[in-house]
Amino acid sequence: MPKTLREYQDFCKLTAKKFDDRQTEILTWGLGITGEAGDVASCIKKTFIHENDQTQGIKENLGDTLWYAAMICNYFGWSLQEILESNAKKLEDRYPSGFDLKKAKRNGKRIDWSK
Repeated sequence: MPKTLREYQDFCKLTAKKFDDRQTEILTWGLGITGEAGDVASCIKKTFIHENDQTQGIKENLGDTLWYAAMICNYFGWSLQEILESNAKKLEDRYPSGFDLKKAKRNGKRIDWSK
């Protein structure tokens, strides 16, 4: 069982289909992550709107989403650890004292949801 993100990325390679064509490979990983993210959203909707507990489905589909993220990183030769660290740094720079609505509104407009 993988214990680090690097080990997880390597493990994902072992469980992935091998492709003869790099374009088909990245299309598979890109479309796959989109589908799994949609499944996460669907399970959340069913759990909270339809009152049909799909929390296990949320958990499973999050795992599948992470698998595709690892495969996209593998495709480009990126480290998942570096991606996470880079994202954390970006968020830390953007919100040094925690989330700030003013900093989140990058285009300067606020949507009036009461209409």
